[in-house]
Amino acid sequence: MATYKEIKGTDITVVSSDPSNPVTGEVWYNTTTQKLKGYQQVLGNAWSTGGSMNVAKQDPALFGTQTAAIAAGGYDATASPTSLNNAEVYNGTSWTAVNTLNTKRYAPRGAGTTTAGLVFGGLDDPTGKQNVTETWNGTNWTEVNNLNTARGSAAGCGTQTAALNFGGIDASARTGITESWNGTNWTNENEVNTTRIFMGGAGTRDAALAFGGSPTTGATEEWVYNAVLTENID
Repeated sequence: MATYKEIKGTDITVVSSDPSNPVTGEVWYNTTTQKLKGYQQVLGNAWSTGGSMNVAKQDPALFGTQTAAIAAGGYDATASPTSLNNAEVYNGTSWTAVNTLNTKRYAPRGAGTTTAGLVFGGLDDPTGKQNVTETWNGTNWTEVNNLNTARGSAAGCGTQTAALNFGGIDASARTGITESWNGTNWTNENEVNTTRIFMGGAGTRDAALAFGGSPTTGATEEWVYNAVLTENID
């Protein structure tokens, strides 16, 4: 079997401490730790470029995963009116245009997957706030029961049959309104403590997180749906 010197043309360097600035592929023996070591550069914790969307847009409804996502609606700053109903699906490499939303809007929110999705609320230029809810079955959008309060720039999370929509801007101002979705109807729930728009939302209908938003805040709130208080009795 060939030796390292025969393969690389040199012996392994023997040192008492690891080199301070090794190069990729360098190998050495550390006499202090009595270990053979090498340096390999690994790319991690970084963003890489994926395929561009077919239609440039701002603030669409977004949901799914890194390799199976959907963007629906949004805002085109170069057009008038600005609202879009375009929808696209991402497969981990590229975006593909699919059937459009029934109602044009921007700043809606979404939940679910690329085969069972939900889009709700939003803003429309020039008609204002939207309460329209649409489900997605992987092929078509279907209008279902509306939000109780029309609003956009809210936060959302959950699935097609169990979602949460909270905060946003309604007919006149920022709101803390929270509504839960059971697959058929929206139900008013307790409002968020800090009224805001553009906040982040994560989790499920039953265990959600609200964070950040405007006016500028780092406020974070946790939501528990249908919590039951129990007490041990001796």
